[in-house]
Amino acid sequence: MTPLAGLVACVAALLGTAILAVLNARSGRSTPVVYGASLVFSGVALVTALASLAAGLPSTGASALVLPVGLPWLGSHFRLDPLAAFFLTVINLGGVLSSLYALGYGRHEHAPHRVLPFFPAFLGGMNLVILADDAFTFLISWEFMSLASWALVMAHHHDASNRKAGYIYIVMASFGTLALFIAFGLLAGPAGDYGFAAIRISEHPPLTAGLVLVLLLLGAGSKAGLAPLHVWLPLAHPAAPSHVSALMSGVMTKVAVYAFIRVVFDLLGMQVWWSGIIILIVGSGTAVLGILQALMESDLKRLLAYSTIENIGLIFVSLGLALAFKANGMGLAAALAMTAALFHVLNHSFFKSLLFFGAGAVLTATGERDMDKLGGLIHRMPVTSIVFLVGSVAISALPPFNGFVSEWLAFQAILQSPDLPQWGLKILVPAVGGLLALSAALAAACFVKAFGVTFLGRPRTIAAGQALEVDRLSLAAMSILAALCLLAGILPGIVIDGLAPVTLSVIGDRMPVQTDIAWLSIVPIAESRSSYNGLLVFLFTLFSASLTAYLIRRFASRALRRAPAWDCGFPETSPATQYTAGSFAQPIRRVFGTLVFRVRESVDMPAPGDLRPARFAVEAHDLIWEWLYLPIAGAVGFAAEKLNYLQFLTIRRYLSLVFLALVFLLLVLALWS
Repeated sequence: MTPLAGLVACVAALLGTAILAVLNARSGRSTPVVYGASLVFSGVALVTALASLAAGLPSTGASALVLPVGLPWLGSHFRLDPLAAFFLTVINLGGVLSSLYALGYGRHEHAPHRVLPFFPAFLGGMNLVILADDAFTFLISWEFMSLASWALVMAHHHDASNRKAGYIYIVMASFGTLALFIAFGLLAGPAGDYGFAAIRISEHPPLTAGLVLVLLLLGAGSKAGLAPLHVWLPLAHPAAPSHVSALMSGVMTKVAVYAFIRVVFDLLGMQVWWSGIIILIVGSGTAVLGILQALMESDLKRLLAYSTIENIGLIFVSLGLALAFKANGMGLAAALAMTAALFHVLNHSFFKSLLFFGAGAVLTATGERDMDKLGGLIHRMPVTSIVFLVGSVAISALPPFNGFVSEWLAFQAILQSPDLPQWGLKILVPAVGGLLALSAALAAACFVKAFGVTFLGRPRTIAAGQALEVDRLSLAAMSILAALCLLAGILPGIVIDGLAPVTLSVIGDRMPVQTDIAWLSIVPIAESRSSYNGLLVFLFTLFSASLTAYLIRRFASRALRRAPAWDCGFPETSPATQYTAGSFAQPIRRVFGTLVFRVRESVDMPAPGDLRPARFAVEAHDLIWEWLYLPIAGAVGFAAEKLNYLQFLTIRRYLSLVFLALVFLLLVLALWS
């Protein structure tokens, strides 16, 4: 059996598991059976994809498979190349660890019959999108993935906020699918050849290429979470069960990144330099807006969802750089930027899945997502707190963890911008670099808040004070991800060389071999430019911390000294005197909030002798929602009301409308061809 046939068989097994779950979802043994089967089949697909990537598919050519299903004259085409193998690795690694986590977490699920059938179906749908090699199979798989994830978002539909999240998600998903449908229609042209092989060798006029790029930003960008199409993401991700949230945020958004890379870098063929400007502007704006909104949040899972938007922005900035460099024939710089994007795709799947698992553990132990009702969990949940700290450091791009390496590579690509011939790019790219530096600094502040308010200090509620550590399977899944964050950070050369076949197939060039460099350093361009050694940074950090601890223990007083925590001179020992999520973000909110969120703060301070409590209120606005989506919703409602009379037409008028619509479509087809 070929690797491609094995992967298709794994997808079929996942879909079969979903059917089995439908038949036995209410059985008490369904949870371990479904999640165990999902773990096994995802594991087999992971090993197959990883082995295919390591075997060097470019030298043997991509493998293809055609099944007699789908459109009668087309069938269903599947293809495995290095780009698909990499994203299949990301998806199935996420599937394995989410299934492992769910074996423990799923025991606390109140309505497993609403989750179990759709979990393996969701995994199967994401795999099918990556394997699809024709537009019809791709779109069917895309919509199947969207519907399965929507069902998981609606699993707890008794909550009104979850119903709202599901409604907005399905609307945005349908809009994205429509945009992709039109994009593939333009790529297929009047001949209507929807096979990717035919699209790949066709010539696409500049106008068509520009329209396809815009449609891809709308279709794939809405699923990835690009601003201003991100509104569903902070609603849907927190609404889903935590292991599903990890898949949606850490994995499903990468399927959208894959769709963008596949179409723009592969199917469209020759790129033009100005398309990079569009992607750079959208990506950098998304990164800054996402992390600012994350800083304003007190809901832990919503904070993580907004943080995903920031990371998606960083990935698209790297893709925009790769597009601009490739269009100008700068192969090595384009390979560097593409490697940074792919490396961050992998890294984000690691630390964002880890953080959502940690948030799920906190939710299981306390029943709370509001950080202002937590605190002190480091004493009650020590393992969860440690792995969550690892994820927080990694996502804050601090060495020696993996987040630093991919962001460092992105900045190294930005430093190649002076060699670009277009002045627009020469001016724009450094400005984008400044925005990325700002978003990186804000991300560090954001996760200092997330970890500090949630795990440090004193418990703010009884639930936080009585929390217990979660089960071993959940801890194992989180610990594996924490270890991967460290390994990818201290041994990045292995990952970069592993990504070389992907960049070679997409860009036509690759970064220099990194594993041949002494001391496991990485040198993106040339040693005279810049280099980094994650292993030495890790060893130096470990040695310094150990030496400091030894000196303090050896020469400082051995007496155990305890004192109350410093409370700014206020004698009250209530946990309410601690920093909250809102108070932590107040300085940043006052700097950026007036411009970005139209924030208004009001203080009601009673006069001396008045027994009323003092009140402080913050009013913030989501300008994108209020200025873009609410007017659209109002216009749709108005149009629906005016067109309501169409329900009461006679049969003759209905037939007349059908006839006019047919004539109109024939005219469009005649003009197009």
